[in-house]
Amino acid sequence: MRAKILIVEDESAIRQMVCLALSQSSYDCIEAADTTEAQAKILADMPDLILLDWMLPGLSGVEYSRRLRREKLTRDIPIIMLTARTEEHDKVAGLDSGADDYITKPFSTRELLSRIKALLRRTAPHAAQSQVEIGGLMLDPVTHRVSARGQYLELGPTEFRLLQFFMTHPERVHSRERLLDSVWGSNVYVEERTVDVHIRRLRKILTATGHDRLVQTVRGAGYRFSTQD
Repeated sequence: MRAKILIVEDESAIRQMVCLALSQSSYDCIEAADTTEAQAKILADMPDLILLDWMLPGLSGVEYSRRLRREKLTRDIPIIMLTARTEEHDKVAGLDSGADDYITKPFSTRELLSRIKALLRRTAPHAAQSQVEIGGLMLDPVTHRVSARGQYLELGPTEFRLLQFFMTHPERVHSRERLLDSVWGSNVYVEERTVDVHIRRLRKILTATGHDRLVQTVRGAGYRFSTQD
C-alpha cells in the first residue's frame, strides 16, 4: 500500500525536493503552500502522514498542528515538524503542539525518509490489527470477520480488503487508481473497472444490514466510505 504524504511548506524548492524523494521511494506526495491549502487537500484526500513546516504564512505550523490534534478527523494523523529552529525549547514546543517527530533544516532527504518510514512503521501495524467499527458495522482483521446487528456477513477476500481499506480511511474520496494500488497492490495489473465490480459485490453484501449506503459514489472522482449522506 502506497502511503500518502502531505507536505505543507511555503518554499517551493523544498516541496519539490521532498516530493521527488518521496516519489522515488514509492510514496504519494501531496503539496500545500500554507495551512488553508493544506486543509482543503486533507478534506479532499486524507494523507497518511503530514510534513509540516513551522514557519508558514498566516497560521503557523505549531498552531496548525494543535488544530489538527483537536479535530476528530485528523487527530491520529502522524506529523513531522520541519523547522530551522534548533533550540531545545523550540523542539519541545513543536512536540507539545502534537507533532510526533521533529527534523531541523537543512536536512538530508535520506534522514527524512528514514524518519517517515520509522513513524509509519510505529503507527500502521497497530491500526492494521485493530477492530474497526463504523455506523454499527464491525470489522475484525484478526479473525477476518465482519458483523452488524448481530449477524456475520460473508465477504470474499477482495471485498474484505476493500472494506478494511474503506473503514480505516473513512470520510475521504478515493480514486479507482488509489484503490487499485492500496487493495490489489501496485505490482498487479488490474483494469480500473474491476474496482466497480467489487464495489457492487460489497454493496450487495452490505445491503443485508443496510450498510450499503456507507459506500458512496463520488461522480467523476471515485468512492467514499461515509456515515454522512
